[in-house]
Formats: sequence, C-alpha cells, structure tokens
Amino acid sequence: MKTEKELNEKILKITLLMKTEYPELSKYLLEMPETIPDVKNPEMNTKVLKEYLNSLKEILDKYAPNHNIDIS
Repeated sequence: MKTEKELNEKILKITLLMKTEYPELSKYLLEMPETIPDVKNPEMNTKVLKEYLNSLKEILDKYAPNHNIDIS
C-alpha cells in the first residue's frame, strides 16, 4: 500500500501535468467533489487520497487517450 507521501507526490505530478500540458482541464480540478469536502474538518487518509488520485487519472484517461501520458 502506498503511503500518504507517495500518493501526494503522484497527485502533485498529475496536477502539474494537467496544468502545463492540458490547461483546459484545470476547470475540472475545481469541480471535483474530493477538493471541496462537505464536512468541516475532513479527514485526509490514504483511502481519500487514492480516490482523488484515481479521479485525476480518470480525467486524463478520458481526455487524452491518444497522448503518451506517463502517470505511473
């Protein structure tokens, strides 16, 4: 299982890729429910980070299927 640090690094890598290579996708980052929790003090753990990472990957997979994207 990946640590929170590893997950955060992957999230940062994908987010930066989206902002530099696909800036038109930035609007989706703001609309993602994971970025706007509905509780006052959300708990950040590996499960939440994995879900967020997977949602970022899903956006890229749907948007750029013909591009060579290394998100590993």
